[in-house]
Amino acid sequence: MTRTRTPLLTSLAAACCLAVTGASAVPATAGGAHPVQRSLDRLVSQDGFPGALASVRRPDGSIRTYTAGVSDLRTGAPVPDAGRVRLASNTKMFTATVMLQLVGEGKVALDEPVETYLPGIVRGDGIDGRRITVRQLLQQTSGLPDYDEELFKDFVAALHTYHEPYELLRVAFAAKPESQPGEKFAYSNTNYILAGLIAQKVTGRPIGELITHRIIEPLGLRDTYWPGDGEQTIRGPHPHGYFPATDGKPAVDITTSDPSPGWSAGALIGTPADLNRFLTALLGGRLLAPAQLAEMKKTVDAPGFDTVGGSRYGLGIATFKLSCGGFAWTHGGIAPGYVTADGVTNSGKAATVAVTSLIATEQAARDVDAALDTALCR
Repeated sequence: MTRTRTPLLTSLAAACCLAVTGASAVPATAGGAHPVQRSLDRLVSQDGFPGALASVRRPDGSIRTYTAGVSDLRTGAPVPDAGRVRLASNTKMFTATVMLQLVGEGKVALDEPVETYLPGIVRGDGIDGRRITVRQLLQQTSGLPDYDEELFKDFVAALHTYHEPYELLRVAFAAKPESQPGEKFAYSNTNYILAGLIAQKVTGRPIGELITHRIIEPLGLRDTYWPGDGEQTIRGPHPHGYFPATDGKPAVDITTSDPSPGWSAGALIGTPADLNRFLTALLGGRLLAPAQLAEMKKTVDAPGFDTVGGSRYGLGIATFKLSCGGFAWTHGGIAPGYVTADGVTNSGKAATVAVTSLIATEQAARDVDAALDTALCR
């Protein structure tokens, strides 16, 4: 499950830190004095999320972490300060970064048809890889249908089913396109499955290895990793993730799930602090040459991407309008049991908020985005 920060239960109802000097943790017992802490407390007490955690990285590199709620509804254990979560669609930023590095190396061209790299693969009723460019994949303007809703019709079974990338494409290409190539923004995980396959084709190496060697290791993201094939658990300290309580039924622990439906669109696991470190490095020019970073930041209107409105989507990153003025660069994501909202401002301040269940209401979705806004603006 790798969509953006929008409520998901409507479609599912039919289915049953890297150590940094100066870092400090602010637990829920702090009384909610800090605005970020208060926002997390509200996510737990008012929106019903079992747990919430946040990390804020200031431009000087100092870090503060915050937690609220519990890590495990059964035991009542506290949320770990550096808990790992499923990063879901934030993976798209990593995949896009690898792709743009390959552009800089002359191995991929943004305005080349997908057909050049994956001949004969992108075919269906109204679907033709000869008419779709690499840029349109990364910018979510290809019009290709998503495979998510079809794949998760049987939600419980989907949690533990392994899927190869080409299986995901077969599901997607059985549907009609959302729009014509280049016509408009239409968010689809299919775009980033294809991007991962292109990266593999031109390098001869797996996308997980490319992300690890080109991004995770150089940045020292010690709590972020690409899960192995069939690896359904989360390594190291982590809060449990849940399907929320609905219709009088209790919350269901869905921490254990297969990440393969996300693949290059959503498989990564990591911490809020690591995600902030990545965002800071990416927008600070440490991962991409100026020409490629400039391409990444060329955006189109992205209606419905978040609850704030006015978002624009670039090549794997988007804008998030801030109440204090201006915007942050963001993505965010949803995986079984976990939702993340994140951003980095032009000043270099970064924040990530994570909650430990799927989003049940529009209000909860707004409150997650509000918590991110608080972390970046206060």
